[in-house]
Amino acid sequence: MTLTKDHIGGLVFLCLSVAYGYYAGQIPMFPGDEFEPFHAQTLPNALAWAGGLLSIALLVTARRDRQHRLSLGGYDFQLVAYLLVLVVIFAIALEWVGFLLSTLIFLIGGYWLLGVRQIKTLLIASVPFAAGIWFVLSQLLEIYLAPGRLFTMIFGG
Repeated sequence: MTLTKDHIGGLVFLCLSVAYGYYAGQIPMFPGDEFEPFHAQTLPNALAWAGGLLSIALLVTARRDRQHRLSLGGYDFQLVAYLLVLVVIFAIALEWVGFLLSTLIFLIGGYWLLGVRQIKTLLIASVPFAAGIWFVLSQLLEIYLAPGRLFTMIFGG
């Protein structure tokens, strides 16, 4: 069997969808919610099923000819590793400095790693997006976003 990028992408996406579906089933619900048409697990389960079906469709329709063989040349795996480290830093910073500041640091760091060096461009590309996402989540959707441990230690609360 010839393994192509489409096969690997489909398999990775299938694994992620299965894992997401498993953890979607672990979302706690209020008593009686299992009889409601829409509850905390509904959308995550739908996304897991949709992801699984799309990844299977990708596996079935992937090209199998020899000229589309897998070639790992030309990829910057070092950049991918740096971006993965940045994601881990974001996850750690989220607890300590809160959503807004950690998202801002993540976006600026990501743009920096991708080659943007002008401070003005970094700020214009990061600040409005981070503030907009924070506003939508916390103010419009009324989702509680913890301010972070450092903020709580300094200002109390």
